Amino acid sequence: MAQEAKERAAGAMGSPEDAPLSGLTASEVAERIEQGRVNVNMELKTKSVRELIADNLFTLFNLINLVLAILVIIAGSFKNLTFLAIVFLNTGIGVVQSLRSKRMVDKLTLLATKKARVIRDGREVELDLDQIVIDDLVKLGRGDQIPADAIVVDGEAQVNESLLTGESDLIKKTPGDELMSGSFLDSGLVYARVIHVGAENYVAKINNEAKYVKKVNSEILNTLNVIVRFASVIMLPLGIALFISSLSESYVEAGAPGTGLWGWFTGELAQGHVPSDEILSVTGALLGMIPQGLVLLTSSVLAIATIRLARKNVLAQQLYCIETLARVDVLCLDKTGTITSGRMTVEGTYPLPVEGSVARDAAELLPRDVSVLDFALANVARATSADANETCKALLDFYAESQVPIRKPERVVPFSSAKKWSGASFAEGAFVMGAAQFVLAPAEFAEVEVRVAELASTCRVLVVAHVDGFTEDGEMVGTARPVGFVTIRDEIRASAAETIGYFCEQGVELNVISGDDPRTVSSIAQVVGVPGADAYVDATTLDTPAKIDAAVDRYHVFGRVTPQQKRELVQALKRRGHTVAMTGDGVNDVLALKEADCSVAMAAGSDAARNVAEIVLVDNDFASMPAVVAEGRRAINNLQRSAALFLTKTLFSMGLAAICIAFPPYPFQPIQMTLINFFCIGYPGFVLGLEANKARVEGSFLVNVIKRALPASISVVVAACLCMMGAAFAGLDNRTLSTMCLVTTSVIGCCLIFRISQPFTLLRRLLFASIVSGLVIGVVAFPDFFSIARLSLGLVVYLVIIALACSLLFMKLAGAMDAQAPKTTRLASGFGRGVRVTRRRRGVPQVTSTGSTARRVITRAYASMTRHQEHRALERAESHAEEALDDSSSPRSAAPEPSESREMHRAPERAHESARPRGVKGARSSSGVSVTKSASGIRVKMPARRRGRMGNGHTPTS
Repeated sequence: MAQEAKERAAGAMGSPEDAPLSGLTASEVAERIEQGRVNVNMELKTKSVRELIADNLFTLFNLINLVLAILVIIAGSFKNLTFLAIVFLNTGIGVVQSLRSKRMVDKLTLLATKKARVIRDGREVELDLDQIVIDDLVKLGRGDQIPADAIVVDGEAQVNESLLTGESDLIKKTPGDELMSGSFLDSGLVYARVIHVGAENYVAKINNEAKYVKKVNSEILNTLNVIVRFASVIMLPLGIALFISSLSESYVEAGAPGTGLWGWFTGELAQGHVPSDEILSVTGALLGMIPQGLVLLTSSVLAIATIRLARKNVLAQQLYCIETLARVDVLCLDKTGTITSGRMTVEGTYPLPVEGSVARDAAELLPRDVSVLDFALANVARATSADANETCKALLDFYAESQVPIRKPERVVPFSSAKKWSGASFAEGAFVMGAAQFVLAPAEFAEVEVRVAELASTCRVLVVAHVDGFTEDGEMVGTARPVGFVTIRDEIRASAAETIGYFCEQGVELNVISGDDPRTVSSIAQVVGVPGADAYVDATTLDTPAKIDAAVDRYHVFGRVTPQQKRELVQALKRRGHTVAMTGDGVNDVLALKEADCSVAMAAGSDAARNVAEIVLVDNDFASMPAVVAEGRRAINNLQRSAALFLTKTLFSMGLAAICIAFPPYPFQPIQMTLINFFCIGYPGFVLGLEANKARVEGSFLVNVIKRALPASISVVVAACLCMMGAAFAGLDNRTLSTMCLVTTSVIGCCLIFRISQPFTLLRRLLFASIVSGLVIGVVAFPDFFSIARLSLGLVVYLVIIALACSLLFMKLAGAMDAQAPKTTRLASGFGRGVRVTRRRRGVPQVTSTGSTARRVITRAYASMTRHQEHRALERAESHAEEALDDSSSPRSAAPEPSESREMHRAPERAHESARPRGVKGARSSSGVSVTKSASGIRVKMPARRRGRMGNGHTPTS
């Protein structure tokens, strides 16, 4: 099928001489549309209205509530079905917010979608991706994502298929090569004929997984999953046990007939006697175990946050990424497009004396008033204008009105983010333009390094050099000889300094990672106020993982960074336990965006960057970032408070259910749980979950929720047990017992709401007053509806004592939880075996073993084996070094010393020493040769006399 499509494309395109690139005609397009051979959009879209309603309606929580409702109906107590009102309310809120979010996200997605450039009837037109038909001729340039499988007709390009294959190596594509949909162009310009559309595309066949929609690392989502699983697993056995226990108590009260419990129960059912009290008791217990609305509340809060961000032109492509960004403690910024607007202007040109016979010949072919530098800049920019980046556009604008002659190029090498230069050859010679460190050899760079440093203090510096030509693969031939420099100035965004200052105030560490000269990046970072921007590092010196690890601990400005190094820097930060966010807009940022915990892209950037990003800034303004952080903080902090309310009910219901298996009955009825659910959980949970909150996120979500919920749960269980004891002692009926438990639980619930509402605002005061009023009105005004019993004065006094005592218990437990310092665990040695030292509050250490005896034996055996392997490697290295000394009979040419400017700025060479594994000792032979192992390999040191015999002043490293 694919070969047939290729042959059809080849036949359709013909030869370049016979058929110009005219594309399809209007009649041919109409014919293909009638045949249905259109590139139907197979992208993952937002869910339909029906799917959104089904997702919110058919949930595990709603299923459990439906089963409990059926049990209540069987019991004949229809008033106890009021708990379904909360289910309907929560489901309705979820559906409405989901629909609103869908409409806004769909609208913004259309705004952020790029069109494809297609040649039809000999003219270039822009079409939506779903308007492309089979055999269409598509024009693709640098940064464009390939919309459909196609065959290259003309031109050549470097294609990055990492989104499909995971391999970041660029693949050269020439006429006849196939382009896979979902990959993108790193450099070059091609015309390609579409061979597959719609579901036949490669990217559609793998169900869009190639777009690398990575799993969000969300604490809230993980916590909710833990709570749901725990509640679902424990409900069934507890419910069955509680029902049997309640049934046994009724069996005993019936006189324990000789037919046995099961016989008595079936006999009662046969007579039409439904065990209503037992069913209602179990239903009340199970209803309390369900954290009703917690998952839906979370989705609603995050959906509302998404809608608020959408109004500020921020598209959140994944719901939970808002939370992730709020937890970020390291933000990696790409300079171009983030700190700067991406618009560039030429600040000046600086010619150098023309050297070399070829360069002088080129100068003689030019008019006297035109320098070789101006000719090279104007013509290389013109030759690569079909794939122009911002630097190229700035040069084109600069030379638009000049008198520099424009020549037809004989060969063009487009810019690549991997090579960091572009070039072209003309009759006057071949020239390259790019970063000096990448264009010039070390010796040539050393001659102009001082001048480059002077110019790079405020601008981006590009060197223009003369070369002998280019290979078929686009590499330079011969030594590049500089003919001059051009300085390009970036336009700094007006809001950049304010945005940077916001993140500094929030304690977020900022790193600027760019492919530009580190001195230029440093100067711009200092202007906008990035802390530590005066210290920078040239990433061309970070050639080992050890050096990258050392650099991320020392520097905040990284220049000359390749796409692979950007990813490695993000990985190094994550290994240190940081939550990392990455901003970018270009093809060279894709790998780092994929690796970061939260990725942010500009809508005007490349398709590839926008596809892998979780947040897209539709207005391309970095100033929108604080709004995203604020919404994330609102969601996390408010959900922590609201989740504490839901979890409190779940915990105390499970505890009481376990106790009531031995001491039945369960003291709550479903109708009473509805009153608690609404006023103590659902109503305050939603109000607190949606209010403004910009406090910094601190601690673990699960730990913070449990610390707030556990004291209230314990207090409710203690109060219920005291009420059950009083009821058993006084011989009270179940209705009176459930009334007493309802009152004490409501009081403790109000105490919990009072505590989590601190500090009080006007909204929180009104909320608390309405909760207390609602509970009082429900108990006093509707006693029959909520099954409230009349209490004697003695019971009221007893109830007040229990409520006050348990409220005091709650306050003490909550205070103790708040005062609990987080544990810090470190491994310690010197105790004869592995131990763990945990420092608790007030600095009191607790020492525990790191594991069992078997584990320690295995660990020691593994360490011994590792040391043995390292020792053998050192012996082999020493032997090889001795052989090299014995076999060397003639001196070798000394390698040139690398320029000091290529090393880390302000960084002494200590990367290897800091990364050297502990316990690896050097080996010294009788001949004076010393062999040691470091992070970069095995290092061999020898006496100066023998180094002379080797003819090399360096210490060899294997």
